Amino acid sequence: MLNKYNRFNQIPIKFGTKEINDPEFTPQTTTDKDGKETTEPHKQITVDSIINNVNPAWTKKPADLEAGDYNAFYRELYPMQMEEPLFHIHLNVDYPFNLTGILYFPKLSRNMDIQKDKIQLYQNQVFITDNVEGIVPDFLQMLKGVIDSPDIPLNVSRSYLQADGAVKKISGYITKKIADKLSSLFKNNRTDFEQKWNDIKVIIEYGMLSDDKFYEKAQKFALFPTVDETFFTLEELKEKTKDLQTDKDGNLIVLYAANKEAQHSYIEEAKEKGYEVLLLDSPIVSHLMQKLEGSNEKVKFTRVDSDHVDNLIKKDETKISKLSDAEKESLQPLIEANVPKESYTVQLEALDSNANPFSITVPEFMRRMKEMSQSGGGGGMFGMENMPEMYNLVVNTNNELIREILDTKTAKKQNRLIGQAFDLAKLSQNLLHGEELTKFIKRSYEMIK
Repeated sequence: MLNKYNRFNQIPIKFGTKEINDPEFTPQTTTDKDGKETTEPHKQITVDSIINNVNPAWTKKPADLEAGDYNAFYRELYPMQMEEPLFHIHLNVDYPFNLTGILYFPKLSRNMDIQKDKIQLYQNQVFITDNVEGIVPDFLQMLKGVIDSPDIPLNVSRSYLQADGAVKKISGYITKKIADKLSSLFKNNRTDFEQKWNDIKVIIEYGMLSDDKFYEKAQKFALFPTVDETFFTLEELKEKTKDLQTDKDGNLIVLYAANKEAQHSYIEEAKEKGYEVLLLDSPIVSHLMQKLEGSNEKVKFTRVDSDHVDNLIKKDETKISKLSDAEKESLQPLIEANVPKESYTVQLEALDSNANPFSITVPEFMRRMKEMSQSGGGGGMFGMENMPEMYNLVVNTNNELIREILDTKTAKKQNRLIGQAFDLAKLSQNLLHGEELTKFIKRSYEMIK
């Protein structure tokens, strides 16, 4: 009880006694006739055992502390934590309320399975609780550290805390201090800030979603990394991509990938056209994109595998199909007969003749709504998370293989060509598994004999 509630009590607490070396005793060293030296043992004295730190770091002025002092206090708070914190924020205000404390940004994983209850609330250096819900904004409860305030009421409900004027001011002050600290880190050492981005982005993105004031401030330091590990703010990204990635309707299309390895072929196709591709892989990014699109007119986020590269950013250019309308009418049912209708929609497109004959895309709207439902919120669409996966199979009518499929006389060979091309498209989207993958490998060896 003493360790939990009074570890930092401002009154020294004696709990028993302990033996220490007498600081006034100096051990004597003697030398015997053989020249061997012997030092007498230290003299022990009994002193009071003071079990608390009456002057913890948060009670001191920032000017009196160095980086090592903050890290030492972090280890005092969390002795089982092996990693050092990324950085800290020292809170110190006496008007219009009293609040002191130190908050630390720990290293976070990229998922949202993050333990809260890591910020400790004190009142005049006496521990009250580590549940600061209603006092500290939700997105900041992933931080660690201490806040100490005599102005926070005790033993009241969350609804009371949310309505309390002093608590509202304290919550707003903490949010502002965090935003100011992040802005300062970004301005003073952008390179270091970029290196820390993956460790802090979940907190910042969560804050942008849940707090409008923080969202406005975060516009200056929220980063958007590319697949090539360069970083842009949204305004920098707009300026960099506006010439090449603006579509015929004046929308700036921001391309992104969620997985560099799984979407590698789509990323490479986009890069060959000179497009910038972001890497957005946090679990709440679908919600964030929705908010960014709502507050930035004519900005649209599109995943790089949501359509064929020629259709991601639609221009006024019109490609002419090498197939006649009659040939396309013959081709459509031929393809559909070899594709599961419940999962795939076949689209015939006149694309570059060098583009793949078949490609599988995931419609941006449907996929994003599904992701938002799975991560919470549902995008306003109930039950989306339970809907089956739906894909578009884009057939390039200008590819030579499509002409070969049409000109082939036997249905067996047609089906074989379509099946092989379809499986290759599935393979590029990591959709080929189990028995289908085994059959594909066997068929591929047979075709090269």
